[in-house]
Amino acid sequence: MGGVHFPGEDEVVAGEGDAVVPLRDVGKMEHGCEHYRRRCKIVAPCCGEVFACRHCHNDATASGDRHTICRQDVEKVVCLLCDTEQLVSQVCINCGVNMGEYFCDVCKFYDDDTEKGQFHCYDCGICRVGGKENYFHCAKCGSCYAVALRDNHQCVENSMRQNCPICYEYLFDSLKGTRVLDCGHTMHMECFSEMVEHNKYTCPICSKTALDMTHHWALLDQEIEATIMPPVYRYKVWVLCNDCNKVSEVDFHVIGHKCSHCNSYNTRSTSRPADLSGSSSPSTSDSSENNP
Repeated sequence: MGGVHFPGEDEVVAGEGDAVVPLRDVGKMEHGCEHYRRRCKIVAPCCGEVFACRHCHNDATASGDRHTICRQDVEKVVCLLCDTEQLVSQVCINCGVNMGEYFCDVCKFYDDDTEKGQFHCYDCGICRVGGKENYFHCAKCGSCYAVALRDNHQCVENSMRQNCPICYEYLFDSLKGTRVLDCGHTMHMECFSEMVEHNKYTCPICSKTALDMTHHWALLDQEIEATIMPPVYRYKVWVLCNDCNKVSEVDFHVIGHKCSHCNSYNTRSTSRPADLSGSSSPSTSDSSENNP
């Protein structure tokens, strides 16, 4: 009775010079695409075409008949060493090589570059990188965060299952690094850096301060103290703080208005509170005043 022969891990083949390479390691780190090092290609379940990975497929279809691959739907792969099309598995049924040193049978994911520290998060439902020991899954935020953020971040429900507020790419399965702001909202790390380079220091979603601005607030204190307003401009105004969400009555100044509760200058003009003026609710101006 015939059957498929699976070479054992102890079988070897000749390498360069006198080196001997275990059969399953043949071609390791020598194949793949810009996204992953692997020894197979996937057969797209949607269109039947062969691509190096799902990202290559999605990029190739972006300008035409745009459609994307659900990683879990991949059923077939093609070994790059022997060109055998087969059902998804880690070891090629024909030549016996590992088609990926890391393999996840849930995500149908292959990668030879195990230095990335790949692991599958069953709560996220996908594979992630960085080492399982370095991450935890936040159930409310709906994603894996660095252990340094355990009990040390503001939870926002499904904060990672949103588009980046700068580039609008979906964050949850993005290949780019992400940053969790103090307010709990998330964005790409590179988008955050670019935002700061353009002197924007507040969350694009909720307008709360995204950096430690203590030093900058102290400089504004000094500048305001040194800038005396003419008598005609010496009056009180009401401001709403974007950081603590409290209302203050403060002296008007062209440089900025400091919250009397948390000392932030991330404030905006508002009307007198309802409990003082009898109005139904405070209204705010369209744009932040001295938004850092």
